Amino acid sequence: MKLLSQVEDIFGTVSPPAGMNIGGGGDPIEGLGTLIGWGINMFIIVAGMFLLLYLFLGAFDWISSGGEKEKITKAQQRITNALIGMVLVFIVLVVFNVVAGQLLGIVENTPEGFKLKIPTLN
Repeated sequence: MKLLSQVEDIFGTVSPPAGMNIGGGGDPIEGLGTLIGWGINMFIIVAGMFLLLYLFLGAFDWISSGGEKEKITKAQQRITNALIGMVLVFIVLVVFNVVAGQLLGIVENTPEGFKLKIPTLN
């Protein structure tokens, strides 16, 4: 133990750099939870943008089909797939919110988005 105290006297103690966590503060566990919550929010935004793009492409294909049955069928299938994707993303978010937020209590839904409270040992 004497060697450890000498090393701490020479080099000091290790602490995270100030301002390096996404949520501010100095707790790296809280910063990791904020980062994971930010990732969940980005997933929602990116998934919504791709779903809208896919839906608009299906609508454009339908409009530009010129009455051809095969093109209309492809456009209908694309629109159907986009709507199924929207429902699936919604269901995943609801299940995530119920399981992680209500049952486990590790997700906090703030106005800025999700914030994960990572369990730690005391």
